[in-house]
Amino acid sequence: MPFPKRRSLSRPSGPEEFFLLTMLLLSILIMPSSALAQSKATTNVGAATNSSPTSSNDNRSGPTTEDEIIGLKKQLAEQQKQIDELRLLLVEQRKPVAGQGEVATSSSPEGAVESQSNGVAANTKAVPIGAPTTALADPRPAKIQETQPLSFSIGSASITPVGFMDLTAVFRSTNAGTGIGTSFGSIPFNNTTAGKLTEFRFSAQNSRIGFRVDANVKGANVLGYFESDFLGVVPGNVAVSSNSVSNRLRLYWVDVQKGKWEFMGGQSWSMLTPNRKGLSPLPSDLFYTQDIDVNYQAGLVWSRDPQFRVVYHPGNTVAIGLSLESPEQYIGGSAGGGLVTLPSALATAYANELNNGNTNLATPNLHPDIVTKVTFDPQMAKHSLHIEVAGVVRTFRLFNPLNQNYYAATGGGGSVNLNFEVIKKFRVVSNNYYSDGGGRWIFGQAPDLIVRGNGSPSLIHSGSTVTGFESQATKDTLLYGYYGGVYVQRNTAIDPANGRPVGYGYSGSPSGQNRVIHQATFGFTRTFWRDPKYGALQLMGQYSYLLRRPWYVAPDQPSEAHSNMVFLNLRYSLPGSAPKIK
Repeated sequence: MPFPKRRSLSRPSGPEEFFLLTMLLLSILIMPSSALAQSKATTNVGAATNSSPTSSNDNRSGPTTEDEIIGLKKQLAEQQKQIDELRLLLVEQRKPVAGQGEVATSSSPEGAVESQSNGVAANTKAVPIGAPTTALADPRPAKIQETQPLSFSIGSASITPVGFMDLTAVFRSTNAGTGIGTSFGSIPFNNTTAGKLTEFRFSAQNSRIGFRVDANVKGANVLGYFESDFLGVVPGNVAVSSNSVSNRLRLYWVDVQKGKWEFMGGQSWSMLTPNRKGLSPLPSDLFYTQDIDVNYQAGLVWSRDPQFRVVYHPGNTVAIGLSLESPEQYIGGSAGGGLVTLPSALATAYANELNNGNTNLATPNLHPDIVTKVTFDPQMAKHSLHIEVAGVVRTFRLFNPLNQNYYAATGGGGSVNLNFEVIKKFRVVSNNYYSDGGGRWIFGQAPDLIVRGNGSPSLIHSGSTVTGFESQATKDTLLYGYYGGVYVQRNTAIDPANGRPVGYGYSGSPSGQNRVIHQATFGFTRTFWRDPKYGALQLMGQYSYLLRRPWYVAPDQPSEAHSNMVFLNLRYSLPGSAPKIK
């Protein structure tokens, strides 16, 4: 492998600097003894010459003492000149390499909101990619190094750490029993034991660890991204002694962009998840609120799933995308979502054909969910505006072993989202979704379908919104407020085995089959410091009022369940910044 060409004023490595210092010391030590030896030699030669038998007869006179002194002065001057040159060279080479320590600056427009509570630090900003520069190691002690590396390189790829350490405290006025993530559709009624008890918990589970890799490969910009947290499978005794929560995969994808075309594959946020700008898959370019709650806000459309997407960029302000994403035929039961009631004869037969929140990977699916999105990011009177229109197409297929028939249905949904800087540092956001068979995408708070008596699917209409504001009130203080809402339409059928109603929202249905879910949230993020050289320290707060109303409640029972929730979070974000590469 060829060695990189060394710049004329590049910083010396350890052996080079040691050599220069050694030469300087030797010059200082040798100079007096050399001069003295030469003086003695010259004197001896002069004496020998004067005592020669032929000296009295030689017309040429030998060197005088004055000549010897002049010679010595010249030699001393030359050696001093060499010492000064070595000193200047050493001082010059101690200077940092030009441009070293530069960090990537955010490409966000002025006034853009700086923080996203559940996102990974500001080091996830998109940057232009090219051939990375290589900095030589700094031999100086750590105390006098001016900056630390903001990323490091392996070959031609730059690797930047991402992540943060969180300590989260949560208080709820009812005992939902779900940790730091709220199951919006299953908060308890106040006439139950759980509804009469409060809940408090500390947790470090939302801490993140990961990295991003930036490289240029044959003219293509390549970005790899990995992110994980500690909200994986929790043992039953986890909170007793060790609190040994498990690590889990959040994101793991690679994105390749060349010219106007971009390709991405891996596990990422769904393309249906609202963007803050463009069609970037980076967490900092997505909208999933500033909430501390790790399940975010009721009504938010999102998923993190395996996918393959293609994006075309016809201009700087327009992006068009198509994504093939992992599907799932879903009838409720996940994260507090209401579970449909199946016809009694098909409850066992369809147990693995439809995901009920506990089916793992047994559910069959005909083809990927097909997601499309178009985004626009114009500037209006120097204020940024993001508008996007997205849609999803899904197909459901079932087989009834009782009558040996196949049944299929096609559904989908669409969203219109807005993120607009009304005035400087004050943004209005509105994300709106409606579907026929797309309830899975509302964090599983609505089922996709019910099953008729003959085993055929009937799709459920559902919709949601998250609307609010975000304000960078001061340089270090972010304020926000959102309203989130979910609506699930009634869809019923008759069970041929007993003539009773089944489905979702029928008279006598379980109290978990919600008609509406409402959530109002207000919060803040206070940044004490932020710098790529040493990270960021932040204090966050969130208050939410959550309410749900089922389709049916028994006589003399509460018509709604509600809860007050308070979150506090102390976060240290890792140092580092995406590389600034030409």
